[in-house]
Amino acid sequence: MSEARTPLTQQVTAYFQHLTIERGVAANTLSAYRRDIERYTRFLELNGVSDAAHVTPQQVSEFAQGLRDGADGGAALTARSAARCVVAVRGLHKFWALERFTVDNTASDVRPPATGTRLPKALAIADVQSILEAVPVDTEAGLRDRALLEFLYSTGARISEAVGLDVDDLHQAVNQDAAESDGGPAVVRLLGKGQKERVVPVGSYATAALQAYLVRGRPVLVSKGKGTAALFLNQRGGRLSRQSAWSILKRAAERAEIRAEVSPHTLRHSFATHLIEGGADVRVVQELLGHSSVTTTQVYTMVTADTLREIYAAAHPRAH
Repeated sequence: MSEARTPLTQQVTAYFQHLTIERGVAANTLSAYRRDIERYTRFLELNGVSDAAHVTPQQVSEFAQGLRDGADGGAALTARSAARCVVAVRGLHKFWALERFTVDNTASDVRPPATGTRLPKALAIADVQSILEAVPVDTEAGLRDRALLEFLYSTGARISEAVGLDVDDLHQAVNQDAAESDGGPAVVRLLGKGQKERVVPVGSYATAALQAYLVRGRPVLVSKGKGTAALFLNQRGGRLSRQSAWSILKRAAERAEIRAEVSPHTLRHSFATHLIEGGADVRVVQELLGHSSVTTTQVYTMVTADTLREIYAAAHPRAH
């Protein structure tokens, strides 16, 4: 939640006072509710909501459905954790309706996300290109934004992995002139789940964008802070947050007029799907994504199979 005392923050405070004083909720339960509600409030603020009365059922639904893959801007949750978060949000909205902060219970029809296997949603290659090209690069922030988005799509990195990078994690001429390199592609060292490290190639478009940012953008941003080794910086010269990175992508998608739901995880899904559609072996993609089991990666082959079936049904004279 932001530090500004907006109507929304006051309404959330009133709910926790109700849980503590009137209902006597246990400390552990209260702590879990607080984490969930703070996540929900950040999502609302990212969507420009500063008063409970302005929340729409669609926004509550989008938040609930984004919990499993982090599309709401937070870390991806298990089915059980996502269900708990939705219960917390439903309780909040019920309280708001009873206290007349809202006209009715906006979350009354929202249910926890399905626990079954969800096929990842990948963007078309043309849509990804539109998003990347929609970012203006005439400012230091624009150079950073283009570099960040190119990097996410080029490497399939999780958003937490990207914002956690330091400049020294880049190797092989990402921050040098290409003529000085050994001719191979640039690579980056990523630290994934369970502190598992992997090395991932960085494509030429992302390398060029990173070079531009490191030469013309980052020096300006770092001068505004106290000095940091972080690769991607905010306007105050500190490390860019996961929520800010999510907002950068959302703005780029809006400028590109992409109607589909887009999150940093969408670029990761697109990276994997486009590799497999291009002929990459599933075990190579597994290594690039940092999956501990190939079973996790094989879901992308299911997406490709669906695409093949659609093309076959539309093109083969005896498909029907």
